[in-house]
Amino acid sequence: MAAQNSSAEPIVQPAPLVSIASHDSFFDSIRALCGKAFAGKITVDNQPSSSMADKPLVMHVRHCTDDVLHIPFHVGDNASRTWIITKTGSGLSLKHDHRHEDGSYSESTMYGGHTLDAGWPQVQSFPADAYSKALFAKSGIPQSSSNIWQMFIYPETFTYRLIREGREFRVDFDLTQSIPVPAAPWGYAD
Repeated sequence: MAAQNSSAEPIVQPAPLVSIASHDSFFDSIRALCGKAFAGKITVDNQPSSSMADKPLVMHVRHCTDDVLHIPFHVGDNASRTWIITKTGSGLSLKHDHRHEDGSYSESTMYGGHTLDAGWPQVQSFPADAYSKALFAKSGIPQSSSNIWQMFIYPETFTYRLIREGREFRVDFDLTQSIPVPAAPWGYAD
C-alpha cells in the first residue's frame, strides 16, 4: 500500500535510475577526478584549425552528481565549451554546452549524442542524436550529422575524440598530474 499524505493522495516514489555496469564504471572513473584539472594536447587532427593550434588545452572535472558530470574544456582563454555527461536510464548522454563570453548560449549548443550499446568501462561512443542532426543541417554543416564522439578513461589518460568519414580529431589529457583549476567556464559561476 502506498504511503498517504495529508491530502489523501498517494505519494509516488520515483523509479530508481537504471544503468549497466560498463556505463557506471565509465561514469564513476571520470567522477573520481571531480575537482581536478588536467592539461591536454591534440594528438590527431586531420583538418587542423587555428582556433586550437598552439593553445593550452585544459579539461576540468568541475561539477559531479550521481547522474551528471560537467567538464569544461578550455582552449587558451576561450572558456566557451563544457561537456555534459548524463546518466539517462537508457545509457549515457554527451552534450556540448557552448556559450558566448557574456554567458549566453551559442546558436550551436547542446549538440551531442547518446550511447547505443554497453560500450566498455574505459570507452563510450556517442553517435549524433536527432537534435544534433537537425542543428547541423540548419547550420549548413550536414556532414557533421554522422559525428561520433568518443571518450576514453584510463588510469593515466583521458581522451576526447571526434570521428566521421574523412574527419578525426583527438585530444589526450595527462591524468598523472593535475594542474591549477581554471576559472569557471562562460555562463557558469564559481
